[in-house]
Amino acid sequence: MIINILAGGPEDHLPDLYQYTETDAIWVGVDRGVYHLLKKNIKPEIAFGDFDSVSQNELSFIESQVAELKRYQPIKDETDTELALNWALEQKPKTIRLFGATGGRIDHLFANVQLLFNPLKSGQDADILLIDRYNEIFLKAPGMYKIKKQAKKKYISFVPLTLDITDLTLTGFKYPLKNRHISLGSTLCISNELVSDCGTFSFSEGILIVIRSHD
Repeated sequence: MIINILAGGPEDHLPDLYQYTETDAIWVGVDRGVYHLLKKNIKPEIAFGDFDSVSQNELSFIESQVAELKRYQPIKDETDTELALNWALEQKPKTIRLFGATGGRIDHLFANVQLLFNPLKSGQDADILLIDRYNEIFLKAPGMYKIKKQAKKKYISFVPLTLDITDLTLTGFKYPLKNRHISLGSTLCISNELVSDCGTFSFSEGILIVIRSHD
């Protein structure tokens, strides 16, 4: 099962959502993201938010279209996006895609990137991808992983989320590495590229942010 979540970030940062409408995909709307989905004739199965970013007319439209609406007070401990993501994780999907979570306010961006850490903390194996028009972002715990070349997102960057990344090894890349120690704040692994159709990356300690991008 795949769960697609559309948060309320700027529309001009969104990719083409229609390419993610597989038959086994469930759509979830968050705050103004619900309205964006409905405008595209994509009906979410459930919606979350305090809906302080929509007009009364837009809210009425949302209420008439969405069967399950989880509405919250603006003052709460979790963001609307976190509430939606927590629900998604409870469904135990294979993949969660998070759209509309970049652009606009930078505090929202940092918060949403950190939300990708939640399944790692709880030991869940769901892949969470933060996707916008130019980037695909995900986190990885220690291990070895395969990564395939994508023509549309040729740049691959590896950014430490924790203080240290130990034994980082990259194979099949334009700039390979072997057992390198990377500290928080390093830009050593920015804008690498695959030279093979498939490469690998591995490390033994830390949490790594992986970013696939295009200009």
